[in-house]
Amino acid sequence: MDYKTLAANVKADSFKMAALPRQIRDSALNAIIDDLTANKEAIFAANAKDLEKAAADALPAPIQNRLKFDEHKLNDCISGIKDLIAMEDPLFQELLKRQLDEGLTLIKTTCPIGVIGVIFESRPDALVQISSLCIKSGNCAILKGGSEAGNTNRILFDIIYKAGTTAGLPQSFALLIEDRAGIDELLKCHESVDLIIPRGSNQFVSYIMANSKIPVMGHADGVCHVYVDKDADLEKAVPIVIDSKTQYVAACNAAETLLVNRSIASQFLPRLAEASGASIEYRGDETVCSLIGCKAADDQDFETEYLDYILSIKVVDNADEAIDHINRYGSHHTDCIVTENSDTAARFMANVDSAGVYQNCSTRFADGFRYGFGAEVGISTGKLHARGPVGLDGLVTYKYKLFGSGQIVSDYAGGVRSFHFKDLK
Repeated sequence: MDYKTLAANVKADSFKMAALPRQIRDSALNAIIDDLTANKEAIFAANAKDLEKAAADALPAPIQNRLKFDEHKLNDCISGIKDLIAMEDPLFQELLKRQLDEGLTLIKTTCPIGVIGVIFESRPDALVQISSLCIKSGNCAILKGGSEAGNTNRILFDIIYKAGTTAGLPQSFALLIEDRAGIDELLKCHESVDLIIPRGSNQFVSYIMANSKIPVMGHADGVCHVYVDKDADLEKAVPIVIDSKTQYVAACNAAETLLVNRSIASQFLPRLAEASGASIEYRGDETVCSLIGCKAADDQDFETEYLDYILSIKVVDNADEAIDHINRYGSHHTDCIVTENSDTAARFMANVDSAGVYQNCSTRFADGFRYGFGAEVGISTGKLHARGPVGLDGLVTYKYKLFGSGQIVSDYAGGVRSFHFKDLK
C-alpha cells in the first residue's frame, strides 16, 4: 500500500478540515454517536472475535483487559463525545490583539496542528476518543491500533468514517493503518504528518523517536507513586493506595510504587495488607518485609511499570526523601502525597517534577475524561506544547495574523515611523 500517497491525501484535506465551522464538526460528532449506538451489537461481535483470539494466543491479562469493548466502554465513549460537543470551539479563538502602530494590528488565533498520527495500544476505545478529539479540534488523523484489536478497530473506524463524511467532513479526514509495516512507512511521511503521538512501551516510543523526523508527543512509561506522609489520615490512605493500584491495573496512571514515612509504617502497612488481602502482591525493602512478610524489592522494582497487581514499597524518613526517590525513579507522569499537612503537600507538589501532582486522591484521576476534557489522545510527560492528559487544548496551535495598511519595515528601521504598542480588547 502506498502510504506516502495516502498521507499526502490526508495532508491536502487537512487544510479543508481546518476551515470547517463548528456546526459541521459538531454535526459529525452527533452522527458518530447515533451510528455507534445503532451498530453496537456488531461492534460487540467484532470485539468478541478479538477477545477470543487474545485468549487463544494467551496474551497477558492486562492486554486482554484493555482489549475489551463492552456496553460500559461504549457508554463512556459516547459520554466523552457529548462532552466534546458541549465544549467551546477550540478553533478561531483570539488569544491576543495588539496594535503595533496606527493601522497595523496583530492578532494571535488558535488553529489546528494539521495531521496527527496516533499509534496506540490494544484499547479500541482509544480509536473513538482520538478520532472525536481530532474532529472537534479540526485535525485530520492517521490511526494505527494494536493488531490484537484489529476486528474492533476496523468496525469502529468504518462507522466513524461513514458518519463523518456523510456529515460533511473531507474524504481523507481520517485514515486507518492496519498492517505493522505501515508504521515504518508512516514515520517517513514527515512532509505530510505534523505530529506523532505514540502510546505503548518505553522501547516502542524510543523507537518512534529515533526513526522519524516528525515531532513526537507522549510518554514512555507510567511509573507512578503514592507517598503516605507522617501526617496522613490513614483512613484515607488505605483506599487511595488500593484504588491507585487496582482500579484499572493496566493503565499508565496506576500506582507502581508506594512510599511510606518511617514513623507511621508499622501502623499503616499491616492495615493496608489486611485491607487488600491477596489482591496485591507486595515487594518491599527490609523494613517492609519485616512488617508484612512480602518479597524483597530491588532497584529494578522501583523503576518498573508492572501493569499488574504488583506494588513495590519503600520506607522513607521524610517527604524530601520521597521527593528525591520519585524524581529519580519516576516517569514524570502522576504522583500523589497523602497528608493533612498543607505545607508538606505544597513542598511535594512544587518539587516533584511530574505532569500531575496530587494530594489525598487516587493517581487514577489522571485522565482527560476525568479532567473534563471530553477525552484524551494520550498523556504527555514532556514540557513543550502539552503536558499531562492531552485534550483539545493540546491539539491546537496558533498563528499570527497581521493586518496592515501599506506599512513597510524600512520606515521603522530608518526612523521615519515608530511602533506604538497597545493591547486591544
